[in-house]
Amino acid sequence: MPSPVPAPARPTISAGHKTNKDTARMPNESHRMISLTSALALLGAALLVRASSDSSASNSQPVPRRDVPDQAQVIDWKSFNVLPTVLPPAVANATTTFIPPGHDLDSLKEKPFHIYDDEFYDVIGDNPTLTLIANAGTNPLFHEAAIWYPPTDEMFFVQNAGAPAAGTGLNKSNVISKISLSQAAAVSNVRNATGSVTVHQVDAPAIVNSNGAVIYRGQIVFSSEGQGDNSTSQLVVMNPKEPYNTTILLNNYFGRQFSSLNDVAVNPRNKELYFTDTLYGYLQDFRPSPGLRNQIYRYNDETGAVAAVADGFTLPNGLAFSPNGSHVYVTDTGANHGFWGWNFSDPASLYRFDVQEDGSWDNRKLFAYTEAGVADGIHCDSNGNVYAACGDGVQVWNPSRKLIGKIFLGKTSANFNFAGDGRMVILAEEDLYYGTLQASGVDFFDGV
Repeated sequence: MPSPVPAPARPTISAGHKTNKDTARMPNESHRMISLTSALALLGAALLVRASSDSSASNSQPVPRRDVPDQAQVIDWKSFNVLPTVLPPAVANATTTFIPPGHDLDSLKEKPFHIYDDEFYDVIGDNPTLTLIANAGTNPLFHEAAIWYPPTDEMFFVQNAGAPAAGTGLNKSNVISKISLSQAAAVSNVRNATGSVTVHQVDAPAIVNSNGAVIYRGQIVFSSEGQGDNSTSQLVVMNPKEPYNTTILLNNYFGRQFSSLNDVAVNPRNKELYFTDTLYGYLQDFRPSPGLRNQIYRYNDETGAVAAVADGFTLPNGLAFSPNGSHVYVTDTGANHGFWGWNFSDPASLYRFDVQEDGSWDNRKLFAYTEAGVADGIHCDSNGNVYAACGDGVQVWNPSRKLIGKIFLGKTSANFNFAGDGRMVILAEEDLYYGTLQASGVDFFDGV
């Protein structure tokens, strides 16, 4: 705002009778009167300039932000730009949850939609909700492969493979389960509705230690990590309806076993399957030492062709295409080495590639790095925002790589998924959440 013109000093006028001497001074008094008039004019002009400046400043103030929804809160970046004490890496690292000043864990969980930027209002809408719909005690029943099947409005997901608490991995395969989203929607008005939604187990024994999933030509393709030396890692197609018939789609690369297939996605432009192969079966003691690089492959179901499309990762994990298929996002969970522990200098990162018309990938760039655990499962909404399951819940970035918000659980989520418009299911190991918000998922469903 420009500085106002300073007001002139107030003139002093002597009072009393006029004498000859006074008469002789009349020309000077006349001059003073002219000066006074000029001064008053200047003062008036200054006041007008100041009023105009104040008015302009008032008009240029930012538009007030929308009302903060009941289950949301604004997190102020500046509140923790400078901290009185910054704890050493042995204390503050990827395995700990950062609590911003002025908050505690309970207050962060009480209002779980954390607004880091105003763009997040357009993601959550006016009344986002988060409901705990199931708890499995110590059993990590709600881990990965969250996939919505529109014809029956059900969400499928899988148990943690290789988790000691579940006894899965080398001696027992994990299980596939599903829920009815109509049951979940019926209790979305309460915060804790455990016991209100039935978790159904799916009988598909041919899918061994499954981890990722995607809808493909009306059915579900699961990435199966395998078990031991002889039960290889493979892609398996399952009919989402009983009796859940299965067919093996792919189980080798030129006669060599895949290491531990993790996630799978469909390129919306060429309709090919893309999948990550990593080491978690080996790092959790239920797969042999790897015989291939950690990399990403593409599979053409029409020709059967398989090709590697990207490498250079520590532990490639989740992948998701942008709504128009022009970009693909890949998470690298290299900081988490399973039973071998953590290396905090390894990636907990998201990368973005340009996807060419021929299906090849170019121009790899770092997209984001999470401070909370590692970024695992990943999805985009219909506006191109990028969501990743992290060590404190689900984090959300806009396409320009800016963190705009979180759905804060205060614990690790390995995966989640949209269920059409304004619905989301979040997997958090022993806990299962149902959320409502304004954003919509990308509809890649291609028929029954």
